[in-house]
Amino acid sequence: MMPMPMKLQSYIEKITPKCLLLLMAIASLALLAAALVGQYGFGWHPCDLCLKQRYPYAAIAVLGLLGAWLVKSPRSLFIIACLCALLFVVDAGIAFYHTGVEMKWFPGPTACSNSSTGEQTLEEMRAAIMNAPLVSCDQPMAVIMGLSLAAWNFIAASVLAIFSGWVLLALRRKNAA
Repeated sequence: MMPMPMKLQSYIEKITPKCLLLLMAIASLALLAAALVGQYGFGWHPCDLCLKQRYPYAAIAVLGLLGAWLVKSPRSLFIIACLCALLFVVDAGIAFYHTGVEMKWFPGPTACSNSSTGEQTLEEMRAAIMNAPLVSCDQPMAVIMGLSLAAWNFIAASVLAIFSGWVLLALRRKNAA
């Protein structure tokens, strides 16, 4: 294993569980804000999978802020931070799947595709059309520097999960010593 640069290691060792929760919440709120700016500012309408990628960030923001504000026990703060780190991993998984759907590696969910059998009545087809999402999950809304927004979200969630795990390991080592 490659040794961590001393300066970075000294910063990581200074992060408390409460500080980590606040950092996680701020990062999640920033990513949610970016998604909303894209949606309402640039007209990038989200598909079903795009919306599902927002749920872990919302949960991390709520858990992080409430945990940092209300919880006093270092052990409880550590457990909440572990849960938030796991939610970053979940979000990275959803984003990876979404990227795979866009790249045609995986089939998309039925909510994002046509599942018609051809044996529907006119009224059933009309209801299916009226209830269908407006945006397909296999079409990227925007591509930035060659990557879709889902791919960028995969990178962001992965980096946040790795960073959070790194800090949590440092906290665990510090508490064990």
